[in-house]
Amino acid sequence: MTTPLTSDFRLAMRAFVGNCSVLTVGIGAERTGLVVTSATSLAADPPMVLACVNRSSSAHALFARFGAFGLNSLGARHLAVAERFSGVTGVTGLGRYDGADWVTAESGAMLLADAPAAFDCEMEEMIDRATHSIVIGRVRGIRMTPGAGALAYWNGAYVPMAG
Repeated sequence: MTTPLTSDFRLAMRAFVGNCSVLTVGIGAERTGLVVTSATSLAADPPMVLACVNRSSSAHALFARFGAFGLNSLGARHLAVAERFSGVTGVTGLGRYDGADWVTAESGAMLLADAPAAFDCEMEEMIDRATHSIVIGRVRGIRMTPGAGALAYWNGAYVPMAG
């Protein structure tokens, strides 16, 4: 075996099926967010989640600055949301929130009104490793929408899955 090339690693990671989630961060005109496939639970007691965020993303610095964020699992009908928040449409910042219904959580984080699951999170810790930070949040509130399905990411494409 040889040392893997970055390009080979990225290609191999596409073989993993990932749940698409949107991390929302910021307040007012400084609101933005990004799509991640790395979001998962960390602990149930107390409820905690984690996600990996590229340190070069425009949203990265806002996590520490605002101290709260939303974690929104995307449903089968959220392809347009994923495209806006992943940047493929060229929309940035506050414009990423257009075209969907959002609820302001107690922390000020934005939660997708019809997300299969959405979490209002208080920043617990950020751990820098290589090109990314592991963002750990303590869950302060939960919204759920039964039957919303899921939006997966596999082989370089978004794949809606009915609920």
